[in-house]
Amino acid sequence: MPISLLSKLNLKMFLTKWGSIFATIVLFLIFTVLMPKTFLTESNMVTILRSISVTTVIAIGLTMTLAVGGFDLSSGQTATMAGSLIISMMLWFNMSFWLSSLVSIIIIVLLNLIAALMIIKFNVPDLLTTLGMMFFYDGLAMTYAGGGSISISYPTPWGIPTTLPSWPQVFKDIGKSPYIIIIMLLCVLIVHILLTYTRFGRFIYATGGNKEAARLSGVPVNRYRLYSCIIATIFIALGGFLVVSRNSSAQIQGANGYGMPAISAVFIGRSVAGINKPNAIGTLIGAVLVGILENGLIMYGLPYYSINMVKGMVLMIALAVAYASTKG
Repeated sequence: MPISLLSKLNLKMFLTKWGSIFATIVLFLIFTVLMPKTFLTESNMVTILRSISVTTVIAIGLTMTLAVGGFDLSSGQTATMAGSLIISMMLWFNMSFWLSSLVSIIIIVLLNLIAALMIIKFNVPDLLTTLGMMFFYDGLAMTYAGGGSISISYPTPWGIPTTLPSWPQVFKDIGKSPYIIIIMLLCVLIVHILLTYTRFGRFIYATGGNKEAARLSGVPVNRYRLYSCIIATIFIALGGFLVVSRNSSAQIQGANGYGMPAISAVFIGRSVAGINKPNAIGTLIGAVLVGILENGLIMYGLPYYSINMVKGMVLMIALAVAYASTKG
């Protein structure tokens, strides 16, 4: 084989395996050179980690969904609804933080089982089902909140003043550093162990790789698709809890904007180290890439109306590099 062709193949193989990490390092170095006194500081590194925490937690949920061969467009809206629920349970019904969390997760899981039923039993494509759920959750969250925000200073929708003097301390803490960063890392670790080192994870990947082959091998495919939906929903709901804790209120469409960055993080990270499937460590790297890009653009003073354009361009380049074929 000619040396030039061999070098070309080696370069493509390197980019396929390590393109996401390479792009992250390049972006980090670019912003460090452009803003040496402001970007590469301890406080800004903590800011980046804090800013990607919600995206990563939601993306970890999506990692479970995509690992089983699914897809979810409604994660941001699901997180918004979960945030509205936990806030309202504490504020309107005087529940403790832990009971509010449990009730909110149960409600969100039950609602998402509707989507799971459509996908698993009626064979409706994931894309169409979750598109419908996206609009459903968007309307449900606003209807539930009465078309406004849910805050400690606002009365209930039925006009009764709330009596909660302040948010529980644990609720206020989970949205702050270092707790929000620790929660993010724990979520990544849990799913990494689950998918990489357990029988459950092997069955999840087998289902996502080829459902029919997995079924013929004795894997209860539909059961594991259902398990994946439930676990993903729990992580996405947790992401919603972090958003409302950080804001101390449930805002209209408060977590909607996290859906697309979370999807980007999963797809950017799936090729890390040549794994070529959704994985927790890769998802974290993808979220770091998104976080560094957004933080650097804001600090550099790029107009707010241009940030999404540049983010989209860079993310597409990162994806193209990460998915570069070794053929040809």
